Amino acid sequence: MGELTITKEKVLQALSTVEEPDLKKDLVTLNMIRDIEVGVNQVTFTVVLTTPACPLKELIKKNCTDAIHTHLNPDVKVTVNMTADVTSIRNNAPVLAGVKNIIAISSGKGGVGKSTVTVNLAMALKKAGAKVGIIDADISGPSIPIMFGAENMQPLITQKDGKNMITPIMQYGIKMISIGFLTPADSAVVWRGPMASQALRQFFGDVDWGDLDYILIDLPPGTSDIHLTLVQTVPLTGAVVVTTPQKVALADVTKGASMFRQQQINVPILGIVENMAYFTPAELPDNKYYLFGKDGGKNMAEKLNVPLLGQIPIVQSIREGGDDGRPVMMDETPIVSEAFKNAAEELARQVAIRNASGEKTVRVEVR
Repeated sequence: MGELTITKEKVLQALSTVEEPDLKKDLVTLNMIRDIEVGVNQVTFTVVLTTPACPLKELIKKNCTDAIHTHLNPDVKVTVNMTADVTSIRNNAPVLAGVKNIIAISSGKGGVGKSTVTVNLAMALKKAGAKVGIIDADISGPSIPIMFGAENMQPLITQKDGKNMITPIMQYGIKMISIGFLTPADSAVVWRGPMASQALRQFFGDVDWGDLDYILIDLPPGTSDIHLTLVQTVPLTGAVVVTTPQKVALADVTKGASMFRQQQINVPILGIVENMAYFTPAELPDNKYYLFGKDGGKNMAEKLNVPLLGQIPIVQSIREGGDDGRPVMMDETPIVSEAFKNAAEELARQVAIRNASGEKTVRVEVR
């Protein structure tokens, strides 16, 4: 080809045959194709994904290249640039206005590793290129400061629009707030429900979060005042439920999940994370020992008809990362980091699918 026979219009026509696998519409209709440039025997364009953590990124890229070769010219050089703009249905939100997606991380039971899952999902999303924050809503037992090695840090107070605002702690690229940053580390927070609920409201309204793609809310165990305050204060994108495989955990976690599904609350469950799914010793990475039973979280996801986001192994490096204040996702530990990466990608995928429906979650009104 010595002349320009390919036009932007023809490129769009070719790419209109490429379907976004999850949203079931073509990329052109979804306005995911930008910055088309054509030259002699070459085409360049950008695909704007719904999340930087898209697990189907390479498939979409390949399908775009194949579409150009099939519908235009098999010899043309195709350059596909991949970027992302995280979707949201929270337009003009009065609280957490700059946050695109608010995700509750819940369990209904203590001891299932909910905070560990929250921290490492946040790190995996951040490493994929997303802007992420964490709210530690476990007022009486905050653990986020320890897991990020930030227990001695204190947030600053700044003026914004004539109002005193708390600047969240930034650690490893994650913005976070916790009552653990505001009280002495060795002092118990002995508060009645209304005081704890008021603290959570301040984390929403008095913290300068700026612009974030995702904010993960690490909830306390059970279904308490904190949970009700959460759904009454902000409309959630959805909830993630964390469980371990054994029956005694599943019974409590199922009750916790049912709270979000009550008619007056109606928060979508984005999926289940099965934590401590199996034990793999470092010296035998191919071996799996099902200490707490097998596939309990997977079976729960099938029963609730929600996605299984991932099965996280129980290995020593996860515990060490939490104790040392350096989440295991920081060090690309084999097996573990892959499990959290896959779970985060599936979470981001479910958020994008949920947002594509256009149905907003509304705040629970107290009557």
